Amino acid sequence: MARLRVDPLIVAILATVAVASLLPARGAAAGVAGVVTTVAIALLFFLYGVRLSPAEALAGLRHWRLHVTVLASTFVLFPLLGLAARMLVPAVLTPSLYTGVLLLCMLPSTVQSSIAFTSIARGNVAAAVCAASLSSMVGVFVSPVLVGLLVSTNSGALSVRSVGDVVLQLLLPFLLGQSCRRWIAGWVTGHKRLVGLVDRGSILVVVYTAFSEGVVAGIWHRLAPLRLVELAGVDLVLLGLALVLTWAAATRLGFDRADRITIVFCGSKKSLSAGLPMAAVFFPGTVGLVVLPLMLFHQIQLMVCATLARRWAPADRTPSVTVQGAGVSH
Repeated sequence: MARLRVDPLIVAILATVAVASLLPARGAAAGVAGVVTTVAIALLFFLYGVRLSPAEALAGLRHWRLHVTVLASTFVLFPLLGLAARMLVPAVLTPSLYTGVLLLCMLPSTVQSSIAFTSIARGNVAAAVCAASLSSMVGVFVSPVLVGLLVSTNSGALSVRSVGDVVLQLLLPFLLGQSCRRWIAGWVTGHKRLVGLVDRGSILVVVYTAFSEGVVAGIWHRLAPLRLVELAGVDLVLLGLALVLTWAAATRLGFDRADRITIVFCGSKKSLSAGLPMAAVFFPGTVGLVVLPLMLFHQIQLMVCATLARRWAPADRTPSVTVQGAGVSH
């Protein structure tokens, strides 16, 4: 049986949160941290652009019914569930935590964990690769639009400045990476470990800056331990509904078992690495609390889906797959 371990990225994030709590960036240091964060986000999305192959995503569109089902779960079902969660404010969720729940509902699926769990459960791995990659690519464009339209920012609406920040920090680097693929895609592929360190390092920079802002502003004193437990419960319900509804829809639409497994795992995930930079762009000053629902959801989805994948695995197969780091990919 596969051994379930805590995602190392979550451990690194928690350590970064502890450092930010004890040694937050203040004054001039906060300004430097903000600049470094902006550069890190741009670099992160530049690398996304380099690694995502449009040709591979387009080639997978032949199984279009499966891909449409996954995209509908990611960008229609989840946002509707997020909007419905508004009923939990303020009894269960504070406004900032609800904003975080709504944010995670707008994000694309992960790639690595979706494929890993599909493989363990003997689903349609080829379709999982295409569906998760397509979701990730579409999410670069769709997720910021959904966040801007449905999530109230500090100004209460999608401002021109917010649009400009998204274009400059997310879309422009991504498109630049796409345009440079022919020259540097091979180098990036050959240096996966280095690129992975850049990925994780960029995310940790975003987390440090975000939580430093929260500590300086004193927002953590407003979060009671009971709220954290209730938030984890909300995340569990969201994930449970997504798993049940995607399986039911895939069954009703006549997909075979392998495709149903693919739809469930690709349509129920949310990308931590895409969500943290978007939160930093849209919610400066309050991003610490906003990303908590996503951080909890990330670890919960790994544990729950790893358990499901092992239960669904054929009896004659005992995969020795460790899911640590499985949800890190975009």
